[in-house]
Amino acid sequence: MTTAGASPGPLRLGVVGLGRIAQVAHLPATTKADRVYLAAVCDASPTLVERVAKRYEVPGFTDIGQLLGEDIDAVLVATPDRSHLPLATSALRAGKHVLVEKPLADDVSGAEEITLLAAQSGLKLQVGAMKRHDPGVEYAKMCLPRIGPIVTAQAWYRVMAALRPPTEATLFPKTVVDEAVREVEATYKADRERYLLATHGAHVFDGIRHLIGEVATVRAEVAQMGKDFSWHGTGRLAASGGLASFEISANVHAQWAEGFDVYGASGHLSVRSFFPFFRRASEVALFIEGDATTTSPSFGDTDPYERQLEAFARAVLDDGPTSPGGEDGVVAVRFIEAVRTSAAAGGEEVRI
Repeated sequence: MTTAGASPGPLRLGVVGLGRIAQVAHLPATTKADRVYLAAVCDASPTLVERVAKRYEVPGFTDIGQLLGEDIDAVLVATPDRSHLPLATSALRAGKHVLVEKPLADDVSGAEEITLLAAQSGLKLQVGAMKRHDPGVEYAKMCLPRIGPIVTAQAWYRVMAALRPPTEATLFPKTVVDEAVREVEATYKADRERYLLATHGAHVFDGIRHLIGEVATVRAEVAQMGKDFSWHGTGRLAASGGLASFEISANVHAQWAEGFDVYGASGHLSVRSFFPFFRRASEVALFIEGDATTTSPSFGDTDPYERQLEAFARAVLDDGPTSPGGEDGVVAVRFIEAVRTSAAAGGEEVRI
């Protein structure tokens, strides 16, 4: 097994959870990512294991204990969030580094438990908020100090409704489906309000903290029309005292829309992001008031899932930091729970 800083690679990776996100994002990324080698896969479904393992020509297991007995350095947990705690715990106790899909866990205590175990074991823990590894977002983060203390900021994340299935059908590879698993998952997704806020809020709230800054308190409300939900909220920034507003809508009956506007004392930063499977970097515009100039670099097409894996490999093999790390994952789950609590109380202010 590779320990942090002990080897130039490649990182021998086992993937746990062979559902849609693994098949359309994580597994294809393993075939392209530098210093990453897909060593084995695992899922509770024999159907998924048999067919996906055959596709990638790797060993497949239905029991995580068998996977952890293999010659692997790290585990990517790509299962629903309710199973992140037991699976990540098993991997860490077996001495494996862990990259876990967002959110880190389905509640704060679970997220804290995983993070504490990783810290105690000296192993790397990274949360799958792949949008941090979009080069446009990376550039925006680098430029933040240039616009000065933040006065006001907005973030929005609007998921397309009818346009999403045909868009995904065009972009996604052919996937293996276990109908029995799909039926089970449908029961968990029946609490649509909770499911949507956790799924999409994990991206938005990590993005706010990453690009705008720590949020001390939040007020939020939620609206529902049929199967569509929309959360609107406002957070008080801890560092500057400024305000950050956000919208999460799932779904909107239009094109995908996602981005940030950040206004500081010296300028403005605009970030416009795309449906992630376009593999297209965010468009960024930096306006500096004193120079009366706007800078908008081009990055080319990129795969944030590939870049995320490469960042994880560097963290393990070169003993560097993970981004986002476990503590980031904990705060993102706290943010989700604070928004849920505030919305249930009609917009009452809640400390994060």
